[in-house]
Amino acid sequence: MSRLLRFSLALLAAAACGAALGEAGGKPFQPTVGQPGKDVIWVPTPPTLVEKMLDMARVTSQDYVVDLGAGDGRMVIAAAKRGARSLGVEFNADMVELARRAAAAQGVAERAVFVHGDMFEADLSDATVLALFLLPHNLRRLTPKFLDMKPGSRIVSNAFPIDGWEAEELGVAEGDCGNWCSALLYIVPAKVAGAWRLPQGTLRIEQSFQRLSGELVAGRTRTPLANPTLRGERIGFTIGLTQFVGRVRGDAMSGEATGAYHGQWKAIRIGGHDH
Repeated sequence: MSRLLRFSLALLAAAACGAALGEAGGKPFQPTVGQPGKDVIWVPTPPTLVEKMLDMARVTSQDYVVDLGAGDGRMVIAAAKRGARSLGVEFNADMVELARRAAAAQGVAERAVFVHGDMFEADLSDATVLALFLLPHNLRRLTPKFLDMKPGSRIVSNAFPIDGWEAEELGVAEGDCGNWCSALLYIVPAKVAGAWRLPQGTLRIEQSFQRLSGELVAGRTRTPLANPTLRGERIGFTIGLTQFVGRVRGDAMSGEATGAYHGQWKAIRIGGHDH
């Protein structure tokens, strides 16, 4: 190959490269529905369902809303417009920048924060609401983190249920929502499994999400729990002819009893501490 031909080919290659770079640099990133990501493909939640999900979670200015796999940021921005502090965790760095620009353009950049990161490593300790559009296997992997959230925190999931967990509410959006019109609301329950000391005996509780079973052991007498309920910190159950309702606070729970026994009641987790 002659030196002239090699030089001409090099010029053509450089020109092609420069044109490609110019085209890429001249067009801002725009996501494409169905584009692959680290853990999910990107399919945006329709605006009407975004608002429905936030309504179901009863988001107010007192909330801290987190979206794992935040995409273009629409859920986080909508929560910020309601006055809530909100955080979007997104693995795609281009998406993060796109969401930040959108938040700034809509005047909520101070309340709508986006970080580049792995959703499975996200800190949820301060979140009061999770608003999610994830696949069932993602939700299963995240479930232990969900259950470590503060009791009473709300989780609202676009379309897909969390395995083994009974939803508090199923909501359906109106208007143009295509194939994505429904969402499920979950309330994080207090952790009450184990043994508790009551004046009447030892209360033994088994727990699966918000579903409870158990018994009161008093000497050789075992009385099963009837009608147990748990919603966030609020707990209720019946033992014999006495109904107990109250709140769980870490290693203690207390409230009001009615029926055969009237008055205040308190139980301390055996092996725990009375705070």
